[in-house]
Amino acid sequence: MNRILKQVLWLFAPVAFLAGVLSIMAQAPPKPKHINRAIELLEQGQPIYYTGSHSGTEGSFEQGKKDAQIWADYISYDMEHAPFDVQGLREYMRGLVAGGPTKSGHRTPAVIVNVPVNGTDEAVVRANAWMFQQVLATGVHGVLLTHADTPGAIRAFIEACRFPNREQGVGQQGLQEGRRGAHGSATAAEIWGVSTAEYEAKADAWPLNPNGELLLGVKEEDKYALANVEQNLKIPALAFAEWGPGDMALSLGVPGGSVNDPRMVAARSKVFAAVKANHMFFLNSCNANNVVDMIKEGVKICSANAAAAEVGRKSTNRQLPY
Repeated sequence: MNRILKQVLWLFAPVAFLAGVLSIMAQAPPKPKHINRAIELLEQGQPIYYTGSHSGTEGSFEQGKKDAQIWADYISYDMEHAPFDVQGLREYMRGLVAGGPTKSGHRTPAVIVNVPVNGTDEAVVRANAWMFQQVLATGVHGVLLTHADTPGAIRAFIEACRFPNREQGVGQQGLQEGRRGAHGSATAAEIWGVSTAEYEAKADAWPLNPNGELLLGVKEEDKYALANVEQNLKIPALAFAEWGPGDMALSLGVPGGSVNDPRMVAARSKVFAAVKANHMFFLNSCNANNVVDMIKEGVKICSANAAAAEVGRKSTNRQLPY
């Protein structure tokens, strides 16, 4: 009887072993293809959904730990209207690491920062380029330039965010080599979980650099930017743009800021057309009622809440884990 039992166990041992392996595989976290979750999804053709506020409440280690499991694909971290607090941002990024990894297996959610430098002209951006460098040194995954009014301002912004050892795009539309310094690399690399050398190789503008992990975007949000938008969005290294309806309405003198005002409709259409012409991603606010139509229109980046994101993800067959 014992011999028969041993034979039975021997026969079923491979099956049990395979079941165990499959169980371990099922429990193993996903292996990300990018450090930046937002880039990974856009690369797959999936729209992405973000959250954020202008309250400045993000800037703490504990808030970072809490937000590490957030529903959003990326977090918009505001320093345009909230205080420019780099130490608070650094603590927040450390908190995201402590609270991670995300359900998708990424070390942290992606974080894109609005920096309080208006892109009114090249001189203004160059004079304030230190802000971009300090923000990037905290390990964030992208930067958004507000009131990006002129091509010169946008070139200066991109150059401030890139290291000099880059070739992609240099010489196109007057873009020069990057001017970012090396001494913030170590602190950013720690957040990304890579070596300093790996960070300096990866911290570049995607999709211009297919191996880049930074998303650089602009707000074409006033009448000055609108007048130059076709030339503005030709500058290489930009990934996305938005039309900023709140500030656009103020600039155009639209009472109540109605997005249905003909001037607003025309402004949005002009920015959207320039985004499409330059193969970029368009950012727009979305809600649960309009998100599917927005996606069909071509919106790829949605300012949304969790309910809108859920509807949008289901409409594009987004695979779990989100």
